[in-house]
Amino acid sequence: MSYTRRDFLGAALGLSALPISNLKWSAGAVARTPDPRSASRPSERDTVLVVIQLTGGNDGLNTVVPYADDAYARNRTTLRLPTGELHKIDSLLAFHPRMEAFQRLYKEDCLSIVQGVGHPNPDQSHERAMRIWHTGDLISASPAGPQRPARQTGWLGRVVDRAWSPTKADVTAVFVGPISRPFALNAENVFVPCIRSASGNSGSQISDFGLSPRVESATRSSPSAGDPLLQFVRQRTLDASAKCARIEAVIKAGSGSTDYPSFGLAGDLRTIAQLIRADIGIRIFFAELGGGGIGGFDNHANQLGNQCALLHQLSESVAAFMYDLKRDNLLDRVLLMTFSEFGRSVKENGRRGTDHGAAAPMFLAGGRVRSGLIGPHPSLTDLDKGALKFGLDFRQVYATVLDQWLGFDSQVALGRRFEPLDVLKT
Repeated sequence: MSYTRRDFLGAALGLSALPISNLKWSAGAVARTPDPRSASRPSERDTVLVVIQLTGGNDGLNTVVPYADDAYARNRTTLRLPTGELHKIDSLLAFHPRMEAFQRLYKEDCLSIVQGVGHPNPDQSHERAMRIWHTGDLISASPAGPQRPARQTGWLGRVVDRAWSPTKADVTAVFVGPISRPFALNAENVFVPCIRSASGNSGSQISDFGLSPRVESATRSSPSAGDPLLQFVRQRTLDASAKCARIEAVIKAGSGSTDYPSFGLAGDLRTIAQLIRADIGIRIFFAELGGGGIGGFDNHANQLGNQCALLHQLSESVAAFMYDLKRDNLLDRVLLMTFSEFGRSVKENGRRGTDHGAAAPMFLAGGRVRSGLIGPHPSLTDLDKGALKFGLDFRQVYATVLDQWLGFDSQVALGRRFEPLDVLKT
């Protein structure tokens, strides 16, 4: 059976997670294959970055709680957490009652709290705020203008593109989670696989690696030697299939610890730990918490119970992952980072919930993280439209993990230089 050009392109573009978004780009890429000699790629170090997205806008004030600040009690009539149940960090701040595992990591010098993280002119739309965090570009959330179109790649996708080499079959980045691949991993030239994980701690994985019969037939066919576009798409499809098969083989082998709690995020992190052990060249992992549930961290009403469950899942899952890696002396290779698109309003809203805010804390965890509080805690009285003002630009955190951890020039990914944070041990 023969295939037309239209049939083959339709089949190839049906490969899940293959980032060929339109034919105009694909055709151009045939003539403009990146030159690996000129690419600014990460160094040959073996460090690994794990990013966890807290979807919906996590309430930072009930995560790292300023229990000694009178303004906290005044603004949180029903949401105020009892001081006696908190896990105290110092005389002002404490972890949420269900984050005991994070307190352990903090005391063991494996967890840092970056306070008051945000950006200028915060946007309280979920979609636009997430776009800012995913692209690392404040302009990307605005309608594209004639002089500055919105970015079509994510901050990590640009790292993946620059790490590309035609002589290596390694996968640089992978998304593990229940939602669609985050825009942060959107790359121009490189395939970024997605792993759909099963819930619980069974270790079984459901991945979207498989090619449909239509794609398999198309890739086995021989396109015209005179058609560079078909040759390009065919080769990219075959490369993607081979990389996915390699990852799937590691997951099916099922090696590694089973000492994880029965949470979805824990299962995702267990899969990531397996792939780190396998050492198949993946240096960037992305996971997610909150997007698979109703509302996630977007708690406009009845916040206490829902956030409590999510923070417990986060804390216990990350701790299990850290201890798993530590047992095999792998923790010094790994840096884990959490983020959410924005924090919440300081004052509760009358429905026992909070509304969209701005600045919030981020967490960094790993064997080479220096525990402590980074940056000043934002004021609870000097606000911007009811939200905390930011003290640290989120791109400073990105610059830290790119420059100091992955060994990648952050200016290439972020478009300008940002001062990194002093959070990693030398």
